[in-house]
Amino acid sequence: MSVIQTIRDKGGWIMITFIALALIAFVLQDRGLAGKDGGIFGSTSTLGKVNGVTIDRTDFDNELAFTEKMYGQQAGTREQLISGVWAQDVDKIISQQEYDKLGLSVGDKELSDVLFDPNLSPLKREFTDPKTGEFKVADAKNAFAQIKKSKNAEQVEMINKAYLEPTVQNTLRQKYAALLQGAAYAPKWLVEKTQADNGAVASISYVAVPYASIVDTATKISDDEILAYAKKHHKEYDRDEESRMISYVGFATTPSGADSAATLNQINALKADFAATQDAKTYLGKVGSDMQFYDSYLSKSKMQQANKDSITALGVGQIYGPYLDASNYTIAKMVGVKQWPDSVKVRHILVSTADPRSGQQLKPDSVGKKLIDSIELAIKGGANFDSLCAKYSDDGTKDKGGVYDYFPQGQMVGAFNDFSFDKPVGTKGVVKTEYGYHYIEVLGQKNPQTAYKVAYLSKAIIASNETVAAAQTAASQFAATSKNKKAFDENALKLNKQPMPSGDIKPMDFSVPGIGAGNDARKMVRWVYDGNAGDISEPFELGDKYVVAVITSVNKAGLPSAAALRQQVEPQVRNEKKAKQIIDTKFKGATLEAIATSAGSAVQRVDSVLFSNPFIPGVGMELKVVGAAFNAGLKGKVSEAIAGNSGVFAVRVENIADKAAVTTDANAIKQSLLQSQKMAAYRSSEALKKAAVIKDNRAKFY
Repeated sequence: MSVIQTIRDKGGWIMITFIALALIAFVLQDRGLAGKDGGIFGSTSTLGKVNGVTIDRTDFDNELAFTEKMYGQQAGTREQLISGVWAQDVDKIISQQEYDKLGLSVGDKELSDVLFDPNLSPLKREFTDPKTGEFKVADAKNAFAQIKKSKNAEQVEMINKAYLEPTVQNTLRQKYAALLQGAAYAPKWLVEKTQADNGAVASISYVAVPYASIVDTATKISDDEILAYAKKHHKEYDRDEESRMISYVGFATTPSGADSAATLNQINALKADFAATQDAKTYLGKVGSDMQFYDSYLSKSKMQQANKDSITALGVGQIYGPYLDASNYTIAKMVGVKQWPDSVKVRHILVSTADPRSGQQLKPDSVGKKLIDSIELAIKGGANFDSLCAKYSDDGTKDKGGVYDYFPQGQMVGAFNDFSFDKPVGTKGVVKTEYGYHYIEVLGQKNPQTAYKVAYLSKAIIASNETVAAAQTAASQFAATSKNKKAFDENALKLNKQPMPSGDIKPMDFSVPGIGAGNDARKMVRWVYDGNAGDISEPFELGDKYVVAVITSVNKAGLPSAAALRQQVEPQVRNEKKAKQIIDTKFKGATLEAIATSAGSAVQRVDSVLFSNPFIPGVGMELKVVGAAFNAGLKGKVSEAIAGNSGVFAVRVENIADKAAVTTDANAIKQSLLQSQKMAAYRSSEALKKAAVIKDNRAKFY
């Protein structure tokens, strides 16, 4: 729900609509842009620093709370929320420093112009007439005046954070991007070179010996070689933040055979009463079922349950089961059978009284009922449905006459679904659902078929307290006797358990890579970063097991350890060693033909090597080989051995086409070069962040 709607509901306004110019200056005095002294970063409780600017933990928590309050479930998980607000604060600080260097700012009048501009305003959704599409500027200004008069601090804060600050930041970002884009330049020489390169074609002869001709096991790679290669190419392998790894063993808390038998006995004890009840919905509400009762009908094709062939063969009142459905024991009961269409088309007007997702009451039920009754009466009296829908409906279909085109069974909430499928075409009426009151008209129905209402008494097979306690005790005993990594490995071997490695664990992870989430996931990550290599954990509960771990590596920011690098780096080092072996033993001779004889290969020829595309037909992507193909100094001569991506090559250039023979328009090339530079302006924040000095202490607090 939008901020404006929230304010509308709380204030009881029928039509609220946004800020007088006087309030802009009033709010801007306290908007506290990031990076300014006395703003949101003025406390001594340091969550982090960005280029010397402190991010205060208390203010950060206030931002988290505000975001959760404003967006509810849409704000995401706690992990996503912390990550998102942190990224927003970091970006705001870095960007503001650049804006200050350039003297960029947004004045009060400029902010007002943006807020109330029909094309730019962030208020268009709240203050656009649905019938005419006109942005109601006067209504928007009047709404702000209302807020100022109310002197409601909460409303002012919501407007400030939800609209004013984002508008200021977006305007500054656009100005900054415009400056960068304005600096885009494609000199004549670059256009001409690109034009010539695009048309360049070479013919080459070559000899190739693939790396695959030497088996991998014949080439051993040491840790020193891994590290030497990684240091040489450190920009590819350096890590921006510390990571750690663990090995772990798990003690499962999955249900035992005895637990499964107990669940089966429980559901069998209820079977007779379930079969006898005349009110399945009430009965399931009383005894509890792990499968929610859908109080409507579905055709067989729409049913997702196991054993539906047997279930749909039941007579009304008959039961089937218990049967095993995934990790549940279930009994199905046929409640009713009807002939229903498989899809229907309706139009409706919704008067919302509640949001079932958040549990928020939007308006009193009596107010909603009175309004929908008035709408029904007006339509019966000849009022235009579309006009009333556009004016009063709270549904997303209001701008298209409230129409839901043909939709299948089970897609809508129960009461809405039942009216749409059960009533004949042309029926009109009021229906109450958890969203509020609907005035519905059935417009069309297709493909009648048999539909079934089925009640499911379902009980999950869960681990008993005894099963969980046994797993916890075993894990605790393992941890107590594993004083170091050697003992950890020995104890695992005795229990026939294979220690499993995790993926890289980062300081702000809320789950453990390779294991997953669980009650203790964040606690475990905190333990990993409080400990040292070789430390053994107490049991942590993650998912359906207790986990005991040993810290196996601590990889500081920068170049990781050889063990952490091996999977990435080993193929490159192996190819380097293979290349040397091939060159030393197989590339003999002064001519291409002599090299081919020495290598036990043949001379190949390609007449369509393109400078603009480093792909060689029959070989693949080979940048170094393509580079050699356009070396005029190699025309009629043999290159030195080239260690490429897939093997070692020797190249002889046969011909390079006249670079003047181009087909691409010079102006099109220039525009393409300029466009590439302009697009890079939108990625400037990534470069600024990479160059920034960022100290992140979040892991100490969350």
